[in-house]
Amino acid sequence: MAKILVYNQDTNRMETYTRGENESMPYNTNGTLKVKEFRGSSKSNILWTDKRTMQTWNSQRYIYGKPIYVGFAFKRPYEGGHGNQSHD
Repeated sequence: MAKILVYNQDTNRMETYTRGENESMPYNTNGTLKVKEFRGSSKSNILWTDKRTMQTWNSQRYIYGKPIYVGFAFKRPYEGGHGNQSHD
């Protein structure tokens, strides 16, 4: 089980969810992003995102029309995500 913190811009509050690895992320439609995909290889039991990010995922997934590999998108830098990439 993962504890998922979601910042909701509409209410200006953090929301807390507890989800299993095979359950959909909060604010995810049609089960296109499972907790285990969002987590990737992170070992943390606490995951965080914001509502707009999940809504953007939904719209991009809809436009793309097929599964999107998440990869390193949501990893923390110290876990190997976005390590030495240029941000230019």
